[in-house]
Amino acid sequence: MAYNVESVFIIGAGAIGKALAVFLKLAGRKVVLVRGSVDEAGSQIERLRVEAAGDTLREASIEVATLNEFSTLNGLVVLATKSYGNQRLSDLLRDKIGDSPLVLLQNGLGVERPFLERGFPQVYRAILFVTSQCLSEDTVRFRPVAVSPIGVEKGEVTALSAIVRQLNTPDFGFKSEENIQPIIWQKAIVNCVFNSVCPLLEADNGLFHRNEAALELARRIIAECTAVARAKGIMIGPDEVEESLLRISRSSDGQLISTLQDIRSRRPVEIDTLNFEIVRIARSLGLDNRVRETGLLGELTGLKAKLVLEMPNQTTRL
Repeated sequence: MAYNVESVFIIGAGAIGKALAVFLKLAGRKVVLVRGSVDEAGSQIERLRVEAAGDTLREASIEVATLNEFSTLNGLVVLATKSYGNQRLSDLLRDKIGDSPLVLLQNGLGVERPFLERGFPQVYRAILFVTSQCLSEDTVRFRPVAVSPIGVEKGEVTALSAIVRQLNTPDFGFKSEENIQPIIWQKAIVNCVFNSVCPLLEADNGLFHRNEAALELARRIIAECTAVARAKGIMIGPDEVEESLLRISRSSDGQLISTLQDIRSRRPVEIDTLNFEIVRIARSLGLDNRVRETGLLGELTGLKAKLVLEMPNQTTRL
């Protein structure tokens, strides 16, 4: 049965999920924002606000529900949760999703693996070039950097353009990308830098265009990771990755990277699909000694997150 192209189910009510829901609703789409948790009962209408580019305020009333309220999800399903929960979600979603496409709005490498292993019929990857930060329960600050590409992991290329049309809005732009793997790797490497250095230094995203020492550290991480990418047959160079990093740093100056937000909010972090996945791939290629700094920064970030979780509630910073 063909999926309902009029409905979009966004799983994950965080900063990205809330912003996307508001923009889609204002563009006339039928949107349901689904909490990643399945143990909360009842749906409700919530008024959500997005501080968009140019300090404009976007508002919309959004239906917010929980996953256990749905036996089927007949519509485009968008995953805007953290990637560490993908194994659990692949089990929960497999019998609900039917033939509907699944679009992953997540950082990292290998985030699609649990869904491919569970036999999901259509899996697409979106690489986000935006930043979004929760200011309160009902308000997020959203900044676009560039149009976000979507590509095929499993499914029909012919369906890609329809999915892009369904998600694309003036405030949160998407485009089709036939060769998504180099972009996945480039963004993952950029995120290896942002999601380790910024949390460890308690710094905002603008750090790298403001501070030459931080940029030099970023260059070393980029050099390590692009060497692994090239060994995997992904032909990307350090200069283009650095350019992307600086573009994001400038456009999101003052914004906090998601991992730092998660640590401060005492939530788990998704470093496993970033620094640790690069190290795992390097090890499989016999390149362990090429990613020492990338691995060390990942270990320190994971340790910081663990220590914060173990601290008394009133203490959230090291």
